[in-house]
Amino acid sequence: MRGRQGTARSTARPSGRGRHPAVGRLCLVAALGLGPVLPAQQALAVVEDSTPAVVEDSTPAVVEDSTPAVVEDSTPAVVEDGVPAYAFAADAQRVEGAPSTADAEELEPGRTYRSTLPAAGTVYYRLELDDTATAYASATAVPPPGRTVSVADGVKVTVEDADGRSCDVDTANFGAPGSPRPVAAWAMREISPRRSLCAEAGTYYVTVERAAPDARDASPDPWEMELTTVSEPALETAGPTRAPDAWNSATPAPVQGQAQRRPGGAGFAQATPLDEGVWRDDIRPGQSLFYQVPVDWGRQLHATAELGSSGTDPSGYVASALDLDLYNPVRGHVEDLGIGYDGGQKAKALKPLPPVAYENRHASGRQVTAMRFAGAYYLVAHLSAEVAEKFGDGPVPLTLRVRQSGEVRDGPGYAGRAVPSDVFTVAGGGGGTADAGEGGADGDRLYRVLAAGGIGTGSALVVGLGVWTAVARRRAAV
Repeated sequence: MRGRQGTARSTARPSGRGRHPAVGRLCLVAALGLGPVLPAQQALAVVEDSTPAVVEDSTPAVVEDSTPAVVEDSTPAVVEDGVPAYAFAADAQRVEGAPSTADAEELEPGRTYRSTLPAAGTVYYRLELDDTATAYASATAVPPPGRTVSVADGVKVTVEDADGRSCDVDTANFGAPGSPRPVAAWAMREISPRRSLCAEAGTYYVTVERAAPDARDASPDPWEMELTTVSEPALETAGPTRAPDAWNSATPAPVQGQAQRRPGGAGFAQATPLDEGVWRDDIRPGQSLFYQVPVDWGRQLHATAELGSSGTDPSGYVASALDLDLYNPVRGHVEDLGIGYDGGQKAKALKPLPPVAYENRHASGRQVTAMRFAGAYYLVAHLSAEVAEKFGDGPVPLTLRVRQSGEVRDGPGYAGRAVPSDVFTVAGGGGGTADAGEGGADGDRLYRVLAAGGIGTGSALVVGLGVWTAVARRRAAV
């Protein structure tokens, strides 16, 4: 269940030199695909960070730099009550929420932070903003597993100006599953010709609190929390100020074919990349799985979730067994679905969503406004802990059918760079930023290969990068 109050209320390429040719990339790709899939950005980082070192001193650099990253970043290190714990971003900086705005610590755009949400009360963080960029703040609350939670509880995020006026507020509740799981809410300081409040440069505050800490069965424990902030630049030229009047709202047939095994990640930072296709994993009661789907400007995303038969006596029933949430690139909630389960196979599709377009932000419905930029959209599946009571604590088959439709369009033409710079881009797509950054087409194609195929063991990387190095040296000698 979600609650957004979107209106403000008043209260007092480089050319590619230095990168190796296609034959080298093919040798690298041939050595991949033997193990669990890395999140796309992590996979790209392994290649970009280790390639220059390999040319100079290949073997030590690959063994030392790439192998630990694969093990550390792709495998959840902590298991609680038989369920992998939420995987916080490895680079998340610890920050303490202040009980007063006077002591609020600053959140810098593009950074990820880790903090604590108390069982009662509000915590404050500070933003220093100019008068041109739109700022987004998201809080992912992670209650401890094995505890009870109220269906009404969750996390509430607000952005306020220095005078205490609310710029935006959003609430994420646990809803019908009543199962402890990560939930994320987002709020923004938006620069828009249709809004005059919160448009000045200055100090703003992000407030985070529990949605219903006094509700029945509410957890009495403090929760861990992951915070992200993103800055979106203004446009070079003014664009439309109305949302599209019409778009294809028909639900297409789900993707068919044999499902490919694709283990889900344990957090946003470890979300497993998915392209169009049929993807399969097993999910345990109380577990949450994270996936990311790159969606470009002009494209429509369609997703169907299926729970397979349990193989046990189908005499029980869980009304809200599976919850599938869709989040946008700044971890803003878009849409969700719930599936009841009786031990037999069940399937349900997300409601149709509009094509990704900058002007969607001018719509009145929150599902449409959230589809406002290209980038990595997140599918987060959670299986209720109640399923264990009816069908045992073994895993249940989960299948995701992902489809995209519509033509890719050019981005809106930003006047500057987003922070982080790649948040509103899709590798090989229109992007829409003033500076696409390093990598070019070669980097984009390699990003897609790594994201879709996965990276195998450290030894596979040694072989692939070693061949890549040999090719590069041979070309240099010619």
